[in-house]
Amino acid sequence: MAVLISPALTDAAEAWLAHARALRGASEKTINAYRTDVLGFLAFMAEHHGGQQGLAPLARVGVSDMRAWMAHERGRGVSARSLARALSAVKGFYRWIAEREGFEPTAVLSTRSPKFQKKLPRPLAVDAAQAMIDRVELQAREGWVAARDVAVVTLLYGCGLRISEALGLTGAAVPLPEVVRIVGKGGKERVVPVIAPARDAVDAYARLCPHPLEPHLPLFRGVRGGALNPRAIQKVMEQARLQLGLPATATPHALRHSFATHLLGAGGDLRSIQELLGHASLSTTQAYTAVDTARLMEVYDKAHPRA
Repeated sequence: MAVLISPALTDAAEAWLAHARALRGASEKTINAYRTDVLGFLAFMAEHHGGQQGLAPLARVGVSDMRAWMAHERGRGVSARSLARALSAVKGFYRWIAEREGFEPTAVLSTRSPKFQKKLPRPLAVDAAQAMIDRVELQAREGWVAARDVAVVTLLYGCGLRISEALGLTGAAVPLPEVVRIVGKGGKERVVPVIAPARDAVDAYARLCPHPLEPHLPLFRGVRGGALNPRAIQKVMEQARLQLGLPATATPHALRHSFATHLLGAGGDLRSIQELLGHASLSTTQAYTAVDTARLMEVYDKAHPRA
C-alpha cells in the first residue's frame, strides 16, 4: 500500500513528524505510531481516489472520504480506541500541512472521533499495596534479588514512577537523595520526592548487590549483572498477586495508579499530583484518580443536605 504514496506526501509526513518530535518532545514510540497512522491514511486516500496523490489533492478530502476511511479501518478490525488515536494523528498532520500549504482542513478536523469505553484504572487498596511489597520480598531465593525487587516495587508505589523510569536509574543515584530528577516520556524532566522507605529499600539493595554499581551503569541488575529486564518485576508481581488473591490488574503500572489515587485520597492537590506523575495533561491525571473521585462523590452525595 505504501507504494501508492507520492514522494511529496512521504516527505511532508516526515517533515511533520520531525516537527512533532522537536516541538512536542514526542518519544520515538509515539513518532512511529504517528507515522503508521498518517501513512496508512494517505495510502488509503491515494487508493480511494484511484492513483498516486500529491499535496494538492489533500485539500479536496471531504466528509465522504473521511467516512470511507473510517469504515475501511473498522472493516479490517481496527478498534474504536485505535481508530480514535489514528484520527488524532491525521488531524495533527492536517493542521500542520493546511497551514503550510494554505488550505482549509475543515472536513478532516470536524470528523468526530469514534466513541469507546475508557478503561478506568484499578489501583490497589493501601493494605493490598503494602501486602504486595511484603510478598514480593518472599519470591526470590537469593537475598540480594529479593532486596532488588522490593526496592523497585517500593519506588513504583512510593514515588509514582513508571517501571521504565525506575529501571533507568544508574549507580550514580545511590544513595538516593530526598528528591530525584526523573526523565520521563518524551524526554520531559520532573523532580520527584523520595520517601524514606524507598531510600531505605534502595540502600538495602545496594549493600547486597554482588555487581559493582558504577555511576554510568544501570542501578538495578539482572542475575548475570546486565540491566534488569522489566519482565522480571512483572513476573515477581504476578507470583505475589496470585498468592495474595489479587486481580490480574495488580501490575507494576497499577502501583503508579495507586500512588496517585492514595495521594488524592489523603488530600493531595490534583495539579501537584500531575507534576509528580509527569503528565502533560491534567485530564490524564484525572483518569488515574477517577476511581477515587467516584468514591469521594459517593461520600459527598450521602453527606450533602437535601431540600
